[in-house]
Amino acid sequence: MNTYRTSEIAALTGVHPNTVRRYEEWGFLPPIKRASNGYRIYSALNLEQMRLARLAMRISWMGGEIRRVAYQVIYRSADGVFIDAYKNARLLQEMIDNEQHHASIAVSVLEEWVEGFVVKDSQMIPLSVGQAARHLSITADTLRYWERNGLIQVPRNPLNGYRQYGIPEMNRLSVIRTLRKARYSTMAILRMMLAFEKGQTESLVKVLDTPDQEEDMVYVTDQWLTTLADMNQVMEDMIKLLSRLVVDQAQCS
Repeated sequence: MNTYRTSEIAALTGVHPNTVRRYEEWGFLPPIKRASNGYRIYSALNLEQMRLARLAMRISWMGGEIRRVAYQVIYRSADGVFIDAYKNARLLQEMIDNEQHHASIAVSVLEEWVEGFVVKDSQMIPLSVGQAARHLSITADTLRYWERNGLIQVPRNPLNGYRQYGIPEMNRLSVIRTLRKARYSTMAILRMMLAFEKGQTESLVKVLDTPDQEEDMVYVTDQWLTTLADMNQVMEDMIKLLSRLVVDQAQCS
């Protein structure tokens, strides 16, 4: 039976040895045996669990219920209840699929807007910032934040200087809100809007998903479609690993 040292587990999973020890402290790994000299002795099962924890942690950053379920996958597997971990992984996969569904809907809204879609309420009079926020079910601060970050320019009433949100602004804001709810980053949306304002109407989805070389920092939501595709691959790897563990456990029973 193969056994491993902490440094070997770290090398095989692409992390620092301290990360392996931290995962052990967090309960991500089952109890680790010790040699007579006190050194940790990791088994092949410990190595598989470490790989599983690394995969789940690549998902957990998404937060909320996704993070909770990702942690459940780790903990149930660490407890040796692989079938429960597998079920949680399947639930996690459904959540990622749901994220992709919302991302696809957002793309459809974007494409309709580019093609000249207008709101049904053609009698809409210019709205104040508060009225526009209520209409979109967001806060006035959010509207101001989007404006400060260049996502939209709002005309002002020449008499009192107040913002006036008409049909073009509400259409644009509806697209921005949909994209933000689907987790597209502010930077990604701005990149797409700037391209649109320069006259580009083709391949805007690609622009939305492709950070500029000049951008100093790039986050996963700056290329959300690519990120979701990567997350799907992570889930496939996780489910394959858990399937092996479930089968091995059944054969040993």
